[in-house]
Amino acid sequence: MPSPEKIVEAILNMDEASALRIVDAMLDAGVDPVEILEECRGGMSSVGERFERGELYLSELFMASEIFNQVMTRVKPHLGKSTEEKGKIVIGTVEGDVHDIGKNIFASLLEAEGFTVIDLGVDVPPSRFVEAIREHKPDIVGMSSLLSTSLDAVKRTVDAIAEAGLRGSVKIVVGGGRIDEQAADYIHPDAFTDNASQGVKQCKELLEEA
Repeated sequence: MPSPEKIVEAILNMDEASALRIVDAMLDAGVDPVEILEECRGGMSSVGERFERGELYLSELFMASEIFNQVMTRVKPHLGKSTEEKGKIVIGTVEGDVHDIGKNIFASLLEAEGFTVIDLGVDVPPSRFVEAIREHKPDIVGMSSLLSTSLDAVKRTVDAIAEAGLRGSVKIVVGGGRIDEQAADYIHPDAFTDNASQGVKQCKELLEEA
């Protein structure tokens, strides 16, 4: 059976046929679909780093993203679906950042766990998060940020929620490749992570604490 690392290799080589063939073989062998998605997320992070270093063209970045989307289509039906309703969460990638892979994995895992997910998409300004909280009254707000330059946007969004008088009504989870303890000290979320499955676990724990 191919290893998860082989999927990453196929993505880095822009080889869609091989990536999907490996995914199908792993799913048939009973590999945890979450493990497959996490490996793919790591592969896409490597693609993004290569692009930022000027080693890949924009067209190659788009091609890798399309391969990942095809992998998601294959894997998502295998995640299962909880019959228990957990809670409601509004999620989005913050203003100035258009990366959505980590967010999409997070959303899929949340839905599999029984959460109702309102996905605001990418490049979401603070005011849109505030509007969505007022409209949907979620239990949790999740913000994704892959770029280090977008950490200020996360901070502005958290501050905007507080200034709107809504901070006490929602828990905030932030995630992304640049989110660490130092960033969390700056942003002040209720939880933070760079791992989608860990983020789902944190959301469940936050609801239990409420």
